[in-house]
Amino acid sequence: MKIFSAQQIYDADKFTIEKQQISSDVLMEQAATKLFEWIHARLRGTKVQIQLFCGIGNNGGDGMVLARLLHEHGYTIKVHVVNYSDKRSKDFLLNLERLKEVKVWPDFINEDSDLPEISPNDIVVDAIFGIGLNRPPDGWVGNLIQHINASQAFVLSVDVPSGLPMDRSPWNPVHVIEASYVLSFQVPKLVFFLPETGVYVNEWELLDIGLDTEILDRTDATYQLVGRQEILPLYRPRLKFSHKGTYGHSMIIGGSYGKIGAVQLASNACLTTGSGLVTVFVPECGYQSLQSAIPEVMVLTDEDERNISKITLPFVPDVIGIGMGIGTEEKTAKAFGNLLKEMKAPMVIDADGLNILAKNPKMLKDIPKNSILTPHPKELERLLGKWNDDFDKLEKAKAFALQHDVVLVIKGAHTIILYGDKGFVNTTGNPGMATAGSGDVLTGMITGMVAQGYEPLHAAIFGVYLHGLAGDICASQQGYEAVKASEICKMIGRGFMEILSPPEVEDREKG
Repeated sequence: MKIFSAQQIYDADKFTIEKQQISSDVLMEQAATKLFEWIHARLRGTKVQIQLFCGIGNNGGDGMVLARLLHEHGYTIKVHVVNYSDKRSKDFLLNLERLKEVKVWPDFINEDSDLPEISPNDIVVDAIFGIGLNRPPDGWVGNLIQHINASQAFVLSVDVPSGLPMDRSPWNPVHVIEASYVLSFQVPKLVFFLPETGVYVNEWELLDIGLDTEILDRTDATYQLVGRQEILPLYRPRLKFSHKGTYGHSMIIGGSYGKIGAVQLASNACLTTGSGLVTVFVPECGYQSLQSAIPEVMVLTDEDERNISKITLPFVPDVIGIGMGIGTEEKTAKAFGNLLKEMKAPMVIDADGLNILAKNPKMLKDIPKNSILTPHPKELERLLGKWNDDFDKLEKAKAFALQHDVVLVIKGAHTIILYGDKGFVNTTGNPGMATAGSGDVLTGMITGMVAQGYEPLHAAIFGVYLHGLAGDICASQQGYEAVKASEICKMIGRGFMEILSPPEVEDREKG
């Protein structure tokens, strides 16, 4: 699903109006009707007070139409116009007059107005600012937003939480609506998925307001939201007349004294995701535990008892997953550097493999083509340096991925995969996956998918989605706190089954 910028959404509105030969207020009526239908389907005339806070732009115009529809269906409403400017959109003014025609008289909140009383039992509709916000809210409007946030009422935001800009972090973090639910028009917004801005969106849902499909289809988007519909076409089914060699030979390299478990998790995940063969290269201290824990893997060892100091491979693997628990000792870094120069097979580089690259940036030029890097936020910072906000981070990360011709997997609540000038935002996963070893499992999974012949970008997108889905299944059975990396690995097969024939997976993808 495409994620549009604010300008692309405005362009889609304009195209729809011109092609369908409708006026802008008709499109506003369509949008607000969808809002009303969503609310009415859930409340069915319940006697609860709904307080609507409307700005004086088109977002406020949506709120005016919604207020009229709620009033006409017998709901108890209070309408507040947040009078932050002398400039008013024509559709706001038109719908303000239509609201007055049905004998609803909004109160106007100005800089010197008292803050309205809001009960925790009320429902608040936030229609103050929309996607066009390009400057900080005035201080008194920010105070009103804080007042709404402190009310403990259920807050429903129209399109985006008010005070949240579309292309940067908020000017003042406390002057943004903390939405209980966001009903967003037609396409998701990137701010829903970034750490600094996604915190203002508890849950969200899209409403189809009738934007023309021609403009939606032909508009190129920098970012896409990845759900099951985007994953299913990537799936490569197993062939009847195939054997283990058909699905590739993976090499997992990592571990050090006390950190062999990371390699166990990665290699087990690699097998469970479908790699035909998996060989593991570890220090001597990891031999017995790996042979005992995972009989399906083959094990090669370094001469060094505690650390990897020289990597000698007797064959050329299809893909190498490296870095988990490997440490950053000088001899290990040297061995990794030599491997980069010698091997042309794509690599999935994680953990200390990334830290070695950050300490030795000259090694970056030797990364094999089509490799995949999987940093968590701190590892990413070591690679890129500091960034100003999440948007600056994405620009720096895209430039890095382009420069080094790699797929970059930025791990987080909504993991983002970058390749070239495109980004792919994942929809699966949960807070329970913030646990030791979860990243090692992901590295093994992506490695296993590359081994089977998935293109590296597709392997990263599919692997991240499947990893999150396995974590979601795990959390649904035992709660967030009890999720362990080894349990995530056990649910990979269930994840595949849900992708191919899902029971209720769409519910997880709503946000």
